[in-house]
Amino acid sequence: MASFLDSRNRRTGQQAIWLDKLEDISDTFYRKTKLVLPHIARLCLISTFVEDGIRMWFQWNEQRSYMDATWHWGYWISTLFVLTNLLGQLVPCGMIMLRKHVTIACGILCGIVLMQTIAYQILWDVQFLMRNLALAGGLLLLVAESRAEQGKTTLMAGVPTIGDNKNAENWLQLIGRVLLVAMFATLLHLELSPGIVIQAVVGSILMTLVTIGYKTKLSAFVLVLWLGFWNLYLNAFWMIPANRPMRDFLKYDFFQTLSVIGGLLLIVTIGAGKISVDNRKKDW
Repeated sequence: MASFLDSRNRRTGQQAIWLDKLEDISDTFYRKTKLVLPHIARLCLISTFVEDGIRMWFQWNEQRSYMDATWHWGYWISTLFVLTNLLGQLVPCGMIMLRKHVTIACGILCGIVLMQTIAYQILWDVQFLMRNLALAGGLLLLVAESRAEQGKTTLMAGVPTIGDNKNAENWLQLIGRVLLVAMFATLLHLELSPGIVIQAVVGSILMTLVTIGYKTKLSAFVLVLWLGFWNLYLNAFWMIPANRPMRDFLKYDFFQTLSVIGGLLLIVTIGAGKISVDNRKKDW
């Protein structure tokens, strides 16, 4: 019995050492990329809005005709809807990348998500609804990251921060992490091939760790690498001829997954916040 316990303790100790080494690697990666990583995270997260805004431009007539046929709005209102989608996505995305009024920009994008959910009648489509909710979660992470940066700037200026703002930031991080899982769940393909099953199991475990905030930065970092590989492998839309419908489906999945990766990179940047297992461990 004693030898069994010793063996188990040794295995546990070795696992802890490996986890510490992996955390050191992720911390080293963050330190070396901390100047560019937030920009990459934001670009990935808003990529689905950028792609959709550009699509509105190139499919202007198709989108306008669809809205007219669906809602009978007429030419001018249907045109206004398409224009609102185009500018309402590209302009806030530019504001986010320039770090100008990020909270307002995220609010506009959330409004666009809500408008599209109603206009395209996907309110009762569980998959699309969860993806839209998850996009809102990613935007909440952007707001939390922006507030964190503002807090640092305020501290540097010598002005004390308000505790309620910090609490709001922590709640934004928690809700954003939870909603990000909703997007990840919709990316799972219900197939029994070995690769898909492994992707689903490993991804689900890592995403659960991110959600509860345990080894958060490490879990998010590994999940970025994991999802990045599978996104390039499964959603290679550029390999499909432009005239085939499958290209559009893969392209949609590709940018949705890229948005998940952007949200995870934001978590690597700002961490899990106070409402997490990692933070609670400090008190144990």
